[in-house]
Amino acid sequence: MFVVVVRFQLHAGRVEAFMPLMMENARLSVELEPACHQFDVCVSTGGPQEVLLYEVYDSPEAFQAHLKMPHFLSFDAEVRDMVSAKEVMTFGRAEA
Repeated sequence: MFVVVVRFQLHAGRVEAFMPLMMENARLSVELEPACHQFDVCVSTGGPQEVLLYEVYDSPEAFQAHLKMPHFLSFDAEVRDMVSAKEVMTFGRAEA
């Protein structure tokens, strides 16, 4: 498994426009991408301007394929001006 954690910081007043687009991207990722097993969208308890994604894919290659999907490309273009900062972290499963 390959885990991707993305942290978005949104510009003030952009949450209402961002969240429906984010939720649709998450839904389509799970529905259309067999290698995407989980796509959780979380909002900071400190305020809705900070959004965290937790995504689980089969492999790094599956995540790279996700980045080329039409629904992701559309989402990315639509929210670009809504985001003030974005951090992407990736993790592999720890072996016992």
